Amino acid sequence: MKFCSSMKKLQSFSSGTLELIPTKIPRSVVYVAVAEDRRGIKSRLMSEPQRPDDTSVNPVSKPPAAAPVAAKPEAIFASKPPEGGGIPIMAWAVAGVAVLVVVIVLALAGRHKAATPATIQPVAPYAANLPMSQLAMSESTSLSGGKSTFIDGHIKNTGDKTVTGITVQVIFRNNEAMPPQIETLPLSLIRTREPYVDTQPVSAAPLKPGDERDFRLIFESLPANWNMQMPEIRIIQVGTK
Repeated sequence: MKFCSSMKKLQSFSSGTLELIPTKIPRSVVYVAVAEDRRGIKSRLMSEPQRPDDTSVNPVSKPPAAAPVAAKPEAIFASKPPEGGGIPIMAWAVAGVAVLVVVIVLALAGRHKAATPATIQPVAPYAANLPMSQLAMSESTSLSGGKSTFIDGHIKNTGDKTVTGITVQVIFRNNEAMPPQIETLPLSLIRTREPYVDTQPVSAAPLKPGDERDFRLIFESLPANWNMQMPEIRIIQVGTK
């Protein structure tokens, strides 16, 4: 009798109405209900209702075929890497600036060498109006160990022109019958002596007729074979106005 009552409830379940099955139904009946549900009985307890078309063809539906994977749009529109590993623009700019600096330095060095004669030059015509006196040599050592040599003196403008620049040649002779070392440099006037000696070019304080000033010549290195005598100072260029 209990089995017939359970079958009636299963028939009611298959016709579309959902009724509660008593919890005391034997396990065999539950197995039958599950089997019937797998055969295609429509039930609201199923997670996803099956389509009516699929239930009449095959009790077990085949999984849908995998759709072809479309190409990723990123692969089509991705930017191409630079061919050959291009150099950044900033590197080219830095290299260009470096080359320009080297060219300017070489040009200035060449101009300086061209303006610095390596041989003894004749005395300038106006040099006779610029007598030098009170010549004295001294030297000092810097904190880094470098040594500088100074020649201080006094110069006077006895001519009738204003002097705006003076270039001198200092000739360091030796006792070895070898060519002397020639240093060509502009003459600088002493501006102040306290707290230290400060110099300025003649163009900053031109020598008018009758003016006289103290001057200083500075040398960073002297020849090793110098005879330690006062070098000869020759005025080879004079700027006037």
